[in-house]
Amino acid sequence: MASPTVEIYTWSRCPFCIRAKALLDRKAVDYTEYCIDGDEDARDAMSQRAGGRRSVPQIFVDDAHIGGCDDLYALDRQGKLDALLNVTSV
Repeated sequence: MASPTVEIYTWSRCPFCIRAKALLDRKAVDYTEYCIDGDEDARDAMSQRAGGRRSVPQIFVDDAHIGGCDDLYALDRQGKLDALLNVTSV
């Protein structure tokens, strides 16, 4: 089974962004990071993809909007994240 495409919009010093990336790193998931520090055009584009949400991080798996850091950790607690990311639990 192929690895999903994971994308995350971040700000470089955002603690929630750092936590979300840490979870993805622990699961050894490759992801594309879009650091949008102060770039309002990029934030607008992210917000359009994220159903109007403007907070960071915003995470997408195979173009499906997952949400932010809390949403990512909630999926992990529910045991749904590993299947979504096609990884074995660590």
